[in-house]
Amino acid sequence: MKLLSVFIEHAKANLDRPFTYLYLGKEEISRGCRVIVPFNHTTIMGFVDDVQDSSLTPEEVAYKYGYKINEIISVVDNKSLLSEELIKTSEEVAAYYLAPKIAVLKAMLPSSLKPSISSLRGPKVAYDTYVKLVNEDETGLTPKQLELVRFLARNGEILKKEAGSTSILKALEEKGRIAYFKKERLRYVIPNSEREEKPRQLTLEQEQAVEYIVSTDKEVTLLQGITGSGKTEVYLKLTEMMLKQNKKTLMLVPEISLTPIMVEYFSRRFGNSIAILHSGLTPAEKYDEYRRIARGEAKIVVGARSAVFAPLDNIGLIILDEEHVESYKQDQTPFYHAREVAIMRAKHFGAKVVLGSATPSLETKARAEKGVYGLAKLTRRINDKPLPPTHIIDMREKRSIDRYHSGIFTYELENEIKARLDKGEQVILLVNRRGYASVVCADCGYIHVCPSCHGNLTYHKEDDMLKCHHCGYVELYPQSCPSCGSTKIQRIGVGTERVMKVLNEIFPEAKLGRLDSDIAKARSNIPKVLQEFREHKYDILVGTQMVAKGHDFPNVTLAGLVSADQGLAMQSYRSAESTFGLIAQTVGRSGRGQVNGKAIIQTFNPMHYAIVYGAKQDYEAFYHKEMQQRKLSAYPPFYYLIAVHFSSKDEERAIQAGMEMKEYLQSVMGEELISLGPIAPYYSFLGGFHKRMVLLKSKNIAKLKDALRDINAFSSVGGVDISFDVDPLDC
Repeated sequence: MKLLSVFIEHAKANLDRPFTYLYLGKEEISRGCRVIVPFNHTTIMGFVDDVQDSSLTPEEVAYKYGYKINEIISVVDNKSLLSEELIKTSEEVAAYYLAPKIAVLKAMLPSSLKPSISSLRGPKVAYDTYVKLVNEDETGLTPKQLELVRFLARNGEILKKEAGSTSILKALEEKGRIAYFKKERLRYVIPNSEREEKPRQLTLEQEQAVEYIVSTDKEVTLLQGITGSGKTEVYLKLTEMMLKQNKKTLMLVPEISLTPIMVEYFSRRFGNSIAILHSGLTPAEKYDEYRRIARGEAKIVVGARSAVFAPLDNIGLIILDEEHVESYKQDQTPFYHAREVAIMRAKHFGAKVVLGSATPSLETKARAEKGVYGLAKLTRRINDKPLPPTHIIDMREKRSIDRYHSGIFTYELENEIKARLDKGEQVILLVNRRGYASVVCADCGYIHVCPSCHGNLTYHKEDDMLKCHHCGYVELYPQSCPSCGSTKIQRIGVGTERVMKVLNEIFPEAKLGRLDSDIAKARSNIPKVLQEFREHKYDILVGTQMVAKGHDFPNVTLAGLVSADQGLAMQSYRSAESTFGLIAQTVGRSGRGQVNGKAIIQTFNPMHYAIVYGAKQDYEAFYHKEMQQRKLSAYPPFYYLIAVHFSSKDEERAIQAGMEMKEYLQSVMGEELISLGPIAPYYSFLGGFHKRMVLLKSKNIAKLKDALRDINAFSSVGGVDISFDVDPLDC
């Protein structure tokens, strides 16, 4: 008999502990396997954390524990789903982010392997049936049978469905000439890329960066390089060096849209030893890729945030490109950041971590300045191309705005676009919101909000509907105001669809492309749009943030930011940092080819330091200014943050739980704690639950986490779910 310690599938704080079960069966079972177990009169999935042999009988075990121990129902896996390294990583992630361990395990595994009963309905291995020749004896065969035998002799094994008549196959099988066998069919195949005959020659700065990263005793290095300075080539060279040492590389990008081009870079250099992991794959494709990596068939993994948990062994290098981007942070429990998880995993292998960015996050830059991280810099663009001159246009100057065309564009931006089109060059226009516009009543000012989460709805002209960009709620476009009945419904603000409409009016001959998350819903659209723009099938590409990061379009000579102020309106201490980064990245898309470029920034706040320094791409000046602001307001990197979220169907209970927790923590931490709230977050009502948040600031993060671990100590209010967001980015 065996005693199993099992984490059950429910990711609740009060259930975040192993439960003991009996196993009386004969199958192999080990730590890291899944089992079906009875729990509270239901049947659920569990994840085995420990296995102990016992010489006791079930009755003796019950006597020892003082209650009857249930037996598991069945074993799902006959071997561990995770390596010991990944199991240790899951424990470290759970401890750091104050998250239930089962929530971390669910985040690590593809849908078919998650410790959840729903995983049993997930994709399974797909097989194709093949035919092979096992006996070449031609005696006693009909001409048709002989034809197939000789075909197999020449060509080897072939798919059964390609072998022709089933009656001939059956006859040959009965005569012992052929046999069937199954072979796994992969549902995702990375497109072939033409191999590079010779790697590019590194610049002196790139060589120095590679040498520093390899030789430094720092585990983590910030590779700070201006846009167009060739950070990708440094990644490729480091990967080449790792492969020569028989070590593997994990290459992370912040957006799914960046995956195809990064895969192309790596496959041109290293062939087909690459796997891909990101949420854009279908569950079946992700299942196949995950298992292929676990079998050791990939030496390089390219992917977005969740790929940080790829089941690679012998890792020598982990790279986070555009490490400053917020999408590396998970927005639900377990709220992990890929950067911190990468560093945890690297310690297990003695691997190097490279954080690449033109505009690194303040936390990363501060650690590099203090010597916690190493620092390598690329200060020059490839071929010494200059950064594009950038003009900030004040939208408050009414005379500069083309009001005939909705007031979206200034005359200067329109003239610059026309000049590029006349020369056969290309333009990128960035809009910091998808959709068409927000909707408001001109008579009473009623704003259409989402009934599920209370966020503003956005009009989408393409299907004439209002949509919530947070929870996905949709409704038909209103004919009248639900508050006062007026038919004077106005659309305000700027979205990608509206910009496309106005561009069509001003430049009817121009070929327009669009890339935002609506277009990206169809996965094939992302590489398709980017490749078509690269092939100049579009003159102008309109997009959201996903077009500003990491792309290299040599024929783009004008980059425009239509409304730079929208990022500054975010409810986040990082609004200035995000705005600066977006501007710098957008400007950096221009002038990367043979022709010098230009950038235009339209703004109602032309003197804001994030916009001024972003236009100049002066990161150091912005960094020092923003660090002063962060210190004054007690935000990272000077203070640690934890956001505590309360969710309840009863609004008063959520508020009361927040107040109780604050009182408890203040009694433990005293002056070492600054607490704000409970406050209503931007989305204060979602899925029938009221939301409240308490923001905690402290320099003594270890003491604060210790105080938070037992949530029952500070809340006696029932019916409230509590979760922790350690190192939040959007508060």
